[in-house]
Amino acid sequence: MPYYYIWTIGCQMNKAESQRISGYLDSIGWRNTESYRDADRVVLNTCVVRQSAENKVLGTLGLLKGLKNERPGLSILLTGCFVEPRIGELQKQFPQVDLFFKPGDYLTFGNWLQAQGFCSTFDALHPPTADNNGSPCVQLPIIQGCNNFCSYCIVPYRRGREKSRPMEEIVSEVHSLVEAGVKEVTLLGQNVNSYGNDLLERPDLADLLTELNGIDGLSRIRFLTNHPKDMTVKLMKTINSLDKVCEHINLAAQSGDDMILKAMRRGYTVEYFRQLVDSIRQHIVNISLSTDIIVGFPGESDEQFEHTCSLIEDIGFDVVHLAVYSPRPGTIASRKYMDDVPIELKKERFTKLEKLQENIADSKNSFYQGKNVEVLVEGRKKGKWYGRSRNDKLTFFNDNHDCMGKLITVKVNKTSPWALQGEVRYNNKLN
Repeated sequence: MPYYYIWTIGCQMNKAESQRISGYLDSIGWRNTESYRDADRVVLNTCVVRQSAENKVLGTLGLLKGLKNERPGLSILLTGCFVEPRIGELQKQFPQVDLFFKPGDYLTFGNWLQAQGFCSTFDALHPPTADNNGSPCVQLPIIQGCNNFCSYCIVPYRRGREKSRPMEEIVSEVHSLVEAGVKEVTLLGQNVNSYGNDLLERPDLADLLTELNGIDGLSRIRFLTNHPKDMTVKLMKTINSLDKVCEHINLAAQSGDDMILKAMRRGYTVEYFRQLVDSIRQHIVNISLSTDIIVGFPGESDEQFEHTCSLIEDIGFDVVHLAVYSPRPGTIASRKYMDDVPIELKKERFTKLEKLQENIADSKNSFYQGKNVEVLVEGRKKGKWYGRSRNDKLTFFNDNHDCMGKLITVKVNKTSPWALQGEVRYNNKLN
């Protein structure tokens, strides 16, 4: 019986795609192993959004090259954003890799499995339900690629233009996931709220959410990541009206300065972003917001950085995902701008924003002290059950029951910038 190992780095989309690859391999009788040294086939699902991620990919490829010299029968498959359009050049550079396939290109992956004699048939359109290790939560890609071409981003060059999955295909898959015990789905896309723009019927994300909200047995729906230019009032009203759609939105700002946003090719101003946040908070009750910020973009002055600090402080995000700018070969920014912000200054700005957000998050989370939150339990850590509230607050609690996959009401008795802790208030949902 062949054993496989999947190595994954990068975004939620990569993790979801690895889960799907695992489902295909499980369906043909292969078994997962926790070490690449025990595997007959190794799949690398890669990321090159930051130089640090690309360095890890290169290091792992070097390690596997040595392992393949020892075990020539080892198969190495590589997918993710490391796979560029000129695959022939990759094959020359990394001859140890048996197959390169683009992110989400399950047809090429399946054709290789068939050509190697590992399976007789392969249905790329109707994937098997993968083992989710007992988790009640699944991340589900609904749109691939991106049309925005932000100047710093390599994703459109590696994942291509936006391509939405048909609504009926997504609904069918969610039905299958629920039958397998899934309680929560997170809909994924590089630009998830542009879903449907390329489909003939022109459905949008609000239409899809409405359809999924009617599935019996499904408890929660989330989605990410959102581009500010595609956040509509219709979507806001739909989120507020549907009982299964969680009150949390990730809305990537990237910077709080208009000149930097223009250089990033983001397509909006700071004032537009502020007004959009106001509109979201007016339309959606109890909404929590997270965002993405890049520090040290080429030309970012001290004053421009302070504008970003002001945006974060004024809006009061629940979570801020920070990244240090890293030039990506092939992007507009790498061709047009010099990476002129010293790394020491980038790190200093990163640390300042990190501390600022820590204080904001501490204040935001303290609001939940003494309050009840509904938690979908995802597992155990250090002897405590954990899960997330509808507002995406990580919550820990003690209980002697088997709480896995259950919706539990927890009374919060301790808060921090990173999580909530509490005790079971009502356990009538345990049975």
